[in-house]
Amino acid sequence: MSKRVLVSAVLPAAVLSVFGCLGTGSAMAAEQQDGPSAWMLGNWGGARTRLQERGYDFNIGYVGEVAGLLDGGYRDDHIGRYSHQFAAGMHMDLEKVFGWHAAEFQVSITERGGRNLSNVGIADPRAGQLSSVQEVWGRGQRWRLTQLWFKQKYFGDRLDLKLGRFGEGEDFNSFPCDFQNLVLCGSQMGNWAGSVWYNWPVSQWAIRAKVTLARDLALQVGAYEQNPLLLDPRRGFTFSTRGRAGTLMPVELVWSPPKLVGGLPGEYRLGYFRSTARATDVYLDVDGLPQAITGNAFRQRSGKHGAWFTAQQQLTRVDGDASRGLSVFGNLTIHDKATNTVDGFQQLGVVYRGPFNARPRDDIGFGVGRIHVNDRLARQQRLLNTVNQVDTFSDPLYQPVQRTEYNAEVYYGVHVKDWLTVRPNLQYVKDPGGVGEVDSALVLGIKLQVVL
Repeated sequence: MSKRVLVSAVLPAAVLSVFGCLGTGSAMAAEQQDGPSAWMLGNWGGARTRLQERGYDFNIGYVGEVAGLLDGGYRDDHIGRYSHQFAAGMHMDLEKVFGWHAAEFQVSITERGGRNLSNVGIADPRAGQLSSVQEVWGRGQRWRLTQLWFKQKYFGDRLDLKLGRFGEGEDFNSFPCDFQNLVLCGSQMGNWAGSVWYNWPVSQWAIRAKVTLARDLALQVGAYEQNPLLLDPRRGFTFSTRGRAGTLMPVELVWSPPKLVGGLPGEYRLGYFRSTARATDVYLDVDGLPQAITGNAFRQRSGKHGAWFTAQQQLTRVDGDASRGLSVFGNLTIHDKATNTVDGFQQLGVVYRGPFNARPRDDIGFGVGRIHVNDRLARQQRLLNTVNQVDTFSDPLYQPVQRTEYNAEVYYGVHVKDWLTVRPNLQYVKDPGGVGEVDSALVLGIKLQVVL
């Protein structure tokens, strides 16, 4: 069955079934009044619970991020910015809805808005900040179709197939996003190979197959449409493949040992990707000479590649409660030196959940990330300055030479309600954009996560 036929078949039936669920059990709705709720908008008189029981789960959320420059940065001025994301979607358990064994359907749309402090106060605009102190900003401040996929398991649930429109970071190199700084949030491959790897909220035509090799070991492979036009915010709802440049193909081994450290959960991911889309060399021209000297067009390479390792492991529990305790995490990415701005990234951090008996659902997090700029790109920048005969940083023609940027964040997550978490945080950015001439920045942030 084609993707379009599948969607056209599922959606109308889903809408009719939803109205059927809402229209039944009126007596139950009268008895099942909203109490303490996992949603800010409540349980809709019990309708949400009834819908979930029938296979429909509505997920609506809002993330808001405040960032204020306390000291340092390019402007050395006390300024602030606010960014946000609204996301709304529906997940369907198709086994409950239609009797399709181990089948699921998901549709989501997102809207991003606001402004990013990293763009106006922290980094030299000639270089830009490599990370971002407001991770929710980016990929166009517009509405987008972010998910539209169908998934089903086969052969005793050992094979998991997913197809439709979604991004690589949903399944490959996936990572939580509780921190506000980008180096500590989400799939890191999409941050440092973003010209080919599209994280949330961008979606593309894709297929992913996951095979369970053992109880705690799985192998997955995928194929994703490589299309730079998808980054255009005006094409947020397109289904066309016009502009397709190639295919991105990731492969990943996922190990989830249940008893590696005292029976506490952990997850380890090792992966590699290759994009078949042509990529631009960062240093050489079409004749294999330094482009900064010749001024000719850059050489085009046959593709781009990269690899990653991700680890998350809980180390302790509190009074036998595994929902509380200390966890550690780390990310490592390696990138193509011929074509990628960043050639390596490393990240380490810790999270402690339930730090106090009186606040068992609060959490504390600390992490640090290092982003290293490709030495070949730095060589290109130095050559440009030599060719332009400029050596003064304040000269408008000067091209800042980028090396390494460091980001660190500490936060305290206050679990205000089941539907509201507030995470005040303090961030430190050393050498923004990898430019040593720019003062390091101290940033105060607040991240709001709301389930509507």
